[in-house]
Amino acid sequence: MSDNSASPPGRFSRRTFVQGSGGLGAGLIAATLAGSRIAEAQPAPSAPPGATSTSTVPSPTAKGAFWPNGARLAVSLSLMFEAGGQPISGAGGPIGEPIARGLPDLPTNAFFDYGVTEGIPRLLDLFDRHGVRMSSFMIGQAVDKAPQLAREIVARGHEAAAHGRTWSNSYALSPADERRFIADCVASIERATGVRPLGWNAYWMRNTVHTLEILQDLGFLYHIDDPSRDEPFLQTIKGAPFVTVPYTMHMNDIVSFGFEGFSAAAYEQALRDEFDQLYDEAASRPRMMVVSLHDRISGHANRVRALDRFLTYARARDGVWFARKDEIARWTLAHPDLFPAVSRGPAGISGLPGSAG
Repeated sequence: MSDNSASPPGRFSRRTFVQGSGGLGAGLIAATLAGSRIAEAQPAPSAPPGATSTSTVPSPTAKGAFWPNGARLAVSLSLMFEAGGQPISGAGGPIGEPIARGLPDLPTNAFFDYGVTEGIPRLLDLFDRHGVRMSSFMIGQAVDKAPQLAREIVARGHEAAAHGRTWSNSYALSPADERRFIADCVASIERATGVRPLGWNAYWMRNTVHTLEILQDLGFLYHIDDPSRDEPFLQTIKGAPFVTVPYTMHMNDIVSFGFEGFSAAAYEQALRDEFDQLYDEAASRPRMMVVSLHDRISGHANRVRALDRFLTYARARDGVWFARKDEIARWTLAHPDLFPAVSRGPAGISGLPGSAG
């Protein structure tokens, strides 16, 4: 069976929350649960060794030696809390024809609102049934509009992580404006939940060349905006270790499993195949499976049924650690000998996430 601590029981049911929340908008952003970096982070190891090549890869070790309690495979779920952080006009959704510029897109905004009234509460109940904890990346404005939902996510044992002030791109911002964009999100999450986020995800993963340095300055432990590996890795940012807990596009509902042509059976099979392949590889190297869920997409009833069946399947295997991303980041920082230390040139030259210069 899986190696995982059960989440604390929810303080109210989905029905109770929906009745009490009215038409509040919800947003999908990741805000990390772990309190302040200084108060709760594990002692930071020394900076990873500077690699002369792109990556320094640890030698394979004994089976089951990579994750806590001898777990073989880490599985990490992301839940994006975005509803209420989108623009009133022009937000992407299932309606292909764009609305006239500037006019409120009423059905698209209602589609987003489904995430707060139905999607997140339904998914929280699913995670409770399986004793699975996840990381929720939260938009600041979404949290401001539904603070009780953000609090409920944290109360059930999940991580609150940061996803920006609004559901909009930040890659063209100046360093000062980008810092405010991130810090405003942190403040909203902290105000609603009492915890300070330690993880970051940008809108469509697109950051500036300065982002990792800004995150390091603001006390973040990790970001996820890099789909280049199936394992976490370390980079040296401003002279200190910083973790990448890679994200996913191919196991991401908004990218690869949209509404048009969606097949619950095909989605479930893709989840199982991803799990099985990584579980096999995990006999000799660190492996991590990532699944990305959006409140207004994966929170629908038929998709939750498919996720339910997958979680039942995965939890039946030995040595599976269902982990929050802040837990993975802390483990990586505390065990730098187990994970790659990646050295890249300046982000503006390498084209990959890293230091500005």
